[in-house]
Amino acid sequence: MALTDSKTAGGLQLAFAGSAGAYGFGLPATEAALEAALAGVFLDAGAPIEIDAPGHGRDVAIALAAYVANQKIDPKATLISFGLDPLGALARGAVAHPFSEIAPHMVEAVKTLSGAGFSGPFCVADARIVHAAGGTEAQELAYAISAALTYLRALEGAGLSLEDAAKAISFRLAVDADEFLGVAKIRALRRLWARVEEACGLMASPALIHAETAWRMMTRRDPYVNMLRATVAVFSAAVGGADRISVLPFTQAVGLPDEFARRVARNTQLVLLEESNLDKVADPTAGAGGFEVLTAELCEKAWALVQASEKAGGLVAQIASGALKTDVEKAAAERAKNVARRKDALTGASEFPNIAEKPVSVLAPLPEADTPAGALVAHRLSEPYEALRDRSDALAANGKRPSVFLANIGPIAAFTARATFAKNFFEAGGIEAPGNDGFASADAAAEAYAASGAPIACVCSSDALYAEQAEAVARALKAKGAKLVILAGRPGDMEAAYTAAGVGDYVFAGADVLGSLDRAWKAIA
Repeated sequence: MALTDSKTAGGLQLAFAGSAGAYGFGLPATEAALEAALAGVFLDAGAPIEIDAPGHGRDVAIALAAYVANQKIDPKATLISFGLDPLGALARGAVAHPFSEIAPHMVEAVKTLSGAGFSGPFCVADARIVHAAGGTEAQELAYAISAALTYLRALEGAGLSLEDAAKAISFRLAVDADEFLGVAKIRALRRLWARVEEACGLMASPALIHAETAWRMMTRRDPYVNMLRATVAVFSAAVGGADRISVLPFTQAVGLPDEFARRVARNTQLVLLEESNLDKVADPTAGAGGFEVLTAELCEKAWALVQASEKAGGLVAQIASGALKTDVEKAAAERAKNVARRKDALTGASEFPNIAEKPVSVLAPLPEADTPAGALVAHRLSEPYEALRDRSDALAANGKRPSVFLANIGPIAAFTARATFAKNFFEAGGIEAPGNDGFASADAAAEAYAASGAPIACVCSSDALYAEQAEAVARALKAKGAKLVILAGRPGDMEAAYTAAGVGDYVFAGADVLGSLDRAWKAIA
């Protein structure tokens, strides 16, 4: 995976199998794989290397140091972030041993690498897993700072000076398509780390921040939209001041990206770097009221969470007790509600679906995730909608895709808005909604419904025509065998009358889309 630093797009991120950034794939953690990946790469030419290691990362770090020695490269000439992250391994269930047993190995590795001449950073406070599990931006920042504090104490306790310990730590964050929060989050992390340095009596030294486009925003459906999401994320990370940025290929959620997807990911960075000149101005949002307020609010919320963590015994205790997982899952549940109601819209998944889209090319399908019990679970926001689409595709492959009959009443001008809304609504869940030119009467709509073969129907028209015909249409549809009659719009004061006529559900802006789709699928089955 290529990454961009502040000057070039000449860096490399090595994601090993089992690491937080492998997403089901990754390099084997072997010397042979490491040598193959770095063949032709001049490690002493100033190209940054970011290691995304499995487990706590020590074995890969030591193997990389051995490779550098075998190549007779001066360690001081390299820019390697070794990615030691035992806390991240614990949070995602990649190791079973407690931190007290892992920490000495991390410290030993840092001392060995530093003694060999590498400048680091060696440890990484990697908060991507919190974001991928559905956490808030404040939780992600608090995790990053708490992890860095834990590493700082471990390194100082082993004899490193506070200054050397601070320099040994870097950060990783996920950045999604929320431009304002993305910019503010990067800026906030710098302020928070500066506050830690101040509290430690250290001279201010800028945090090294690696930003990656977010896993949770990626969709398998209409994956080309992921190109736009990644573009916004890269722009936000760069404007916010990330030192290095990596882009997930647009097909990452579908499977192992092919050459085209990887090329687009690289070019996303290059175009923004070369044509938008994002590296020409440091902190371009400084002084902008909206960004300053948002940055300050994130700092305040995150710092409060850090203080609460410290009072509760620190991040190690939070991970061990399950408190971190509980807090993140609460935030994820609230986010899931917004996705279900399309308050957080997902283009191509929950909004504007293409039910007959063709699959994209990947080198291998995405394997099933196997997350240990008690670990933070990475997930994508679009997964509930994609599960329904997959179910629909399976039925289509074996016969016919499920459908809903749109009982459009009156002239086109009366029903078009709600018919369009209903089509979008149902097809987001894999239920095909063919259009028609409307019907002048309840009987005509019912006859057309009977001929359609659809198991359910949705009445679409204006409020004025609903007052005149909705009840009659619902009764006629039920009489023709409709398992579920739905009305597009809010029922208002007519709910009791509509229910008596046979209406069983309502679809409207702000409704629980996934709940309605689930009820529709149950009726279809």
